[in-house]
Formats: sequence, C-alpha cells, structure tokens
Amino acid sequence: MPFRTLLTTIAAMLLASSSVSSQTVGVTDDSIKIGHTNPYSGPASVYSVIGKTIVAYFKGVNADGGINGRTIDLISLDDSYSPPRTVEQVRKLVEQEEVAFLFNTLGTPTNSAIHRYVNAKKVPHIFLATGASKWGQPRIFPWSMGFQPTYDVEGEIYANHALSTVEDPKIAILFQNDDYGKDYRDGFLRGLGDKAEELVVKMVSYEVTDPTIDAQILELAASGANVFFNISLPKFAAQAIKKSCEIGWQPLHLMNNVSSSVKATLVPAGLECSKGLVTAQWMKDPTDPQWRDTDGFKEWSSWMDTHMPKGDRGDALYGYGYNVSRLLHIMLAGCDDLSRPGILACATNLNDIQLPMVIPGVKVNTSSTDYYPIEAAQLSKFDGEKWVLFGEVLESER
Repeated sequence: MPFRTLLTTIAAMLLASSSVSSQTVGVTDDSIKIGHTNPYSGPASVYSVIGKTIVAYFKGVNADGGINGRTIDLISLDDSYSPPRTVEQVRKLVEQEEVAFLFNTLGTPTNSAIHRYVNAKKVPHIFLATGASKWGQPRIFPWSMGFQPTYDVEGEIYANHALSTVEDPKIAILFQNDDYGKDYRDGFLRGLGDKAEELVVKMVSYEVTDPTIDAQILELAASGANVFFNISLPKFAAQAIKKSCEIGWQPLHLMNNVSSSVKATLVPAGLECSKGLVTAQWMKDPTDPQWRDTDGFKEWSSWMDTHMPKGDRGDALYGYGYNVSRLLHIMLAGCDDLSRPGILACATNLNDIQLPMVIPGVKVNTSSTDYYPIEAAQLSKFDGEKWVLFGEVLESER
C-alpha cells in the first residue's frame, strides 16, 4: 500500500473511532454515567429529599446488578438553587465528568440557566424537576424535556376552579419573581380570560433570597381579596399559610402543587391553619389512607423500608424521587441505543406508563413532538389531616 494511501486509511479509521466514541459518551460495557444537580443547600433545600431518594434508588439498582448488566454511575451535585452555581456544576458534569446525559436537574431558574448550553452541546437533558412550559419545545430545544404537569396548565385549572366556585371573586396573587413563578401566574391569568384585569385586585412578588414574605401577605390581605393564589416554594408557602392564619384572612387559598407536601409545607405552617387549602394533585399523597392497599403504594413503601428506613413517609417528595427514578429505570431497561441521540429517542418514545406513586389513570406518554410526560391532575382539598381528591382527573388540552 502506498504511504499516502496508508496515512489516509489510518486517518479514516481514527475518525471513525472518534465518531463512535462521541456517540457513546459516558457509556461503557459496564456502566452508564449520569449527571444530576439538586439544592442540597440553600433556600430550596427542602427538595434535597428528591436528590437523596434518586441516589438511594440507583444505589439499590447497582446492588441488584444494574440495568442490563451496566451499573449506574450517578453523579449528584449541590447547586444551592443558584443559577450561576448550576452552570458551574453542569459544565463540570458535561466537560469533566463526561456524563451520558443530565437527569432531573431541579428548578426552573436553574434549568433556565443551562438549557441553551446543554442543547448546544447536544446532551440529553431529561425528566426535569420543574413544570415550566418551556421544557416542551422540541423544535427549539430538542434536548430538554420535562417530567411533571406544566405550571401554566396547572394555573389554568386553579383559575377555572375559582371562577366556578366563588361568587364575585376578588383575586390576590403572590408569585416568585422568576420563570417558575411567572409561568404559573401567566397560566392563571390566561384561565381568567378577558376578566383577568378586572378580577385580580392585587398581585405582588417575592425574591427567593427574601427571608420572609410576611409583608407581602399583609399587603395582599389588605386588598380585600376572597381568592388567594399562592405561587411559592415550600418555605414561603408555609410562611404564607401561617401569616394568613394569624391575621384571620380566610380566602379560597389555592396553592401550587410543588409546595403541597404535608410534612414539608403544611406541618411547619400548622395543620389547622392549612385546613381548606386547594391544590392540584397528580401524585398519590402518602398520608392519604385510600392508597395504602394499592400495589404502587406497597411497592414504594417496601422500597422505603429497605433503602430509606429513616425517611419521612408523610413527605410526598420521597414519592416524587421514587417515581422519576422508576421512569428512568424503565426507560433505560428498554433502550438499546445508548448514544446521546439514542437516549433522547428512548426518552421521547414512552407509552402508557403508570408510575407507582402517581394517581391511577395519570400515565406517562411522550413522543418526538410531545415532551410533556405527565399532562393530567386532579383537584384536592386539605381536611386538616390529609388531601382529599374531588372532581375528575383533568387532562391538558395542549
């Protein structure tokens, strides 16, 4: 073989080898490397339960032999719910650790800080722990997809409930001043339709760095509103419930689902003060006795006994972490192509999956044009001890 031909052949082989390697980043015959960020510290550290549950789940999977013979090398880093810190940690995961994909990174502002970067890098960014509507835009951001029902649709559900149950509604809104809060707010206003400007008598925001929102609650209560839409993280949701109770303000209190945990939010706020709250549920409330004899609850409870025996069974965030871990387990078990494009294809081809701690009838479905895995919820009211479902399962008309 002529020397020049030999060099060309070697170069082609090296290029082919490089191409194959680039398509299987983070995957070997024995392992799959996955990146995850969570607020183990900072103002949203209540959600650290989710990260701890995910870590425990895949530790158990590895103890049982992994998934299709591969162990799961899950690297879970603390971002403190700080967007700049999230950028730093995700760059580390992608560029230094070379993870195959990012999984359940938590928070709307934090994911908003990284999703353009991960899409430019073509890294699967899947089953995000945020319900922002932006995670369902495959034509714009094809590598990012959500997990739970979107905030804007949930907001519409609350608006429709207020309009149908409260005579002459006067509405006050509290929202976190970022994409998370604004997504809920905008969906709620859209649900009010052309009456929004007339019906909303007061709307105020808070910053995630604020120590308290007592001043905002006093301002909202002074408006004379008989409907209160509380869009906040658990720490601030508990403050809002407690302060409203202290001053005797008793509107129809609509609270976003992400803060609906009995143990993380309602116990700190006071169970008696929480009585009458309305939220939209898509997960089984672990404090609700109606689920205790269901197969899914028994599966989760047995897993908790073995892997997180000291975990608080009244905290729905353990159920959330278990649900999303089970979904990833199911997806990877059925995924033959573990290149980054292959992983994305598997995440966007899920059909009628009923997760253990999700309300019966609310199933996971995705496609190459539908990046919203869960698109249904049911209203529920807190009776002083537990959430009680009412009405029908409401599906998104998106």
